[in-house]
Amino acid sequence: MLGVMDLGDNAITDVPGIRVGHATRDEPGWLTGSTVVVPPPGSTGGVDVRGGGPGTRETDLLDPRNAVTTVDAVLLSGGSAFGLSAADGVLAELVDAGRGWPVGAEPGQVVPIVPGAIIFDLGRGGAWRHHPGPEEGRAAFRAADSGRVAEGSVGAGTGAVAGGLKGGIGTASARLPDGGTVGALVAVNAVGSPLSPSGELLGADLLRDGEVDLPRPDPAAAQTYWDRWAAEMAALRAGTATTLAVVATDLELDKAGCATLARVSHDGFARAISPVHTPFDGDTVFALSTKGAGPPTPFATVELHTAAADCVTRAIVRAVLAAGTVDRSAEGGVVASSYREAIAQPSE
Repeated sequence: MLGVMDLGDNAITDVPGIRVGHATRDEPGWLTGSTVVVPPPGSTGGVDVRGGGPGTRETDLLDPRNAVTTVDAVLLSGGSAFGLSAADGVLAELVDAGRGWPVGAEPGQVVPIVPGAIIFDLGRGGAWRHHPGPEEGRAAFRAADSGRVAEGSVGAGTGAVAGGLKGGIGTASARLPDGGTVGALVAVNAVGSPLSPSGELLGADLLRDGEVDLPRPDPAAAQTYWDRWAAEMAALRAGTATTLAVVATDLELDKAGCATLARVSHDGFARAISPVHTPFDGDTVFALSTKGAGPPTPFATVELHTAAADCVTRAIVRAVLAAGTVDRSAEGGVVASSYREAIAQPSE
């Protein structure tokens, strides 16, 4: 296993210059939100989209064949296709700050580059049309900072569900042996389950010693969960899930290198969720290079890819463990129990 556990806040913000902000809507009738990852100016991006139900914005600009070379922010949002409008608020904040791709002859004539993707959480708070929009995008951007990142039922993970359990936001980071840092932030909202047949979290083996308090599963609770999960799988509809991730490093990568990093980071999904990349999910990974630590050697690139996928897996486990039970049954919304409440053995 690469890297060390004790690295700052064990979050994507351990990559110098990366900031994260959440906007959370969990008042009555609402269960949704947006998360914005803001890299420093001049950062490069890439993306890899899988599964049968993606909802994305500006991903074509990240294709190495296309002209734009920088990314100003990445939006992760609830609200299905409606939630993509939250990016409008992020764009407005960026252009007010004079940041974006120059397209005019005068200063300030810029177009901010804000790729984004959404998860499906419509109706989980009770009202189908309650979804993030430009104001949530603005709020998430204004909240962005480089400190500790809130995990669990916040931001884009507010209404997330993972295999019938409550999903949410998770993050993790690692220092690379030859220098440089990599971190991941994940919004976990999967059709597939994060559990093994016995109720263990699939990605738990990649957690560092002492990283989290990992409860033991109760066998009877695990069996009840699997019976319920099978019934839920039989009633699935396409496009009603999706797990999203942003991976960032300070190693210098071009657009092609970022695209490769995003592609390899999907391995982290496969280690923590099963099944993954289904026709019901639109699983998407964005990758960012802040270029602060210089280009990696060929072998350091392998180390980067390995550590990035590990960080994604750890972030998924951390998201599931941090998520709290949500009960909106009185309002007609979804009922989702946390892993700790539904599966873990009672404390003695």
